[in-house]
Amino acid sequence: MSEPEKRSMVQAARVYLRVSTEEQDLARQEAIVAGARAAGFYVAAVYREKASGARPDRPELLRMVADLQSGEVVVAEKIDRISRLPLPEAELLVATIRGKGARLAVPGIVDLSDLVAENTGVARIVLEAVQDMLLRVALQTARDDYETRRERQREGIEIAKRAGRYTGRKADLAHHRRIIGLRDAGMSISRTAELAGCSIAQVKKVTALHRAKVLLAANAEDASSDEHSKFVGLTTPGQR
Repeated sequence: MSEPEKRSMVQAARVYLRVSTEEQDLARQEAIVAGARAAGFYVAAVYREKASGARPDRPELLRMVADLQSGEVVVAEKIDRISRLPLPEAELLVATIRGKGARLAVPGIVDLSDLVAENTGVARIVLEAVQDMLLRVALQTARDDYETRRERQREGIEIAKRAGRYTGRKADLAHHRRIIGLRDAGMSISRTAELAGCSIAQVKKVTALHRAKVLLAANAEDASSDEHSKFVGLTTPGQR
C-alpha cells in the first residue's frame, strides 16, 4: 500500500518532541511516536527540538506548523512541550494550528472537537467556550510553571553568588568537540546542527568560540617566537 493510500485510511499525526537545553536528550519522549502509531495514527513526521518553550521562533515548531495539513493532529507529551509562551502568544500559536485545519492531541487537553461538530445553536457555543477555557487554563499553567522555575533559578544563583559558590553553567565539552569535528570535516552549519542534534545558533556559537581560541593560540605562539628572535639577536657570538 502506498503512503498516500495509508494516509487516506487513517488520521495523520505530526509528533513534536522538545527539551529545553542542548544538554538534555529526547530519548524519553521518543515513546510518544510509538504510542501515536499504537493509537492508530499515521505518523507523517516527527519534529525534534532543543529550545526553550518560551521562544516563539523555534525552527522545528515553525516547520511543523508550515507542514500541517487539514485534518491532521499535533501530538506532544504535554502542552508545555508545545508552548510556555505568554498567554496571548500561546493562543495565537494554537489559533494558527487550528487555522490549518489541525487539532491538538495532548494529554491533559480535553478535545471536544467531535462534540462541537455534532451540535448546533447554544449547545455548540457552550462546548466551544468550554474547550477554549480549558485550553487557556492549560496554556497559562504552562507559562506560570516556566516563570516559577525561572524565579527559583534566579534566587538559587543569587544565593550561590553570595556564598561564592556560583561558577556558571558548565559547557558540554564532548558535544562541542563533535560540533568542531563536523565543521572541520567540511559540514555546513545546518548539516552540523542536524548531525549533532543541536540548534544552528549553538553550532555558530561553538564554532566562533573555537576560532577565537585558535586565533589567540596562534597569536601567543607568534609573540613567543618574536621574543625568542629578539633574545637571539641580543646575544653575542660567544654567548651563542
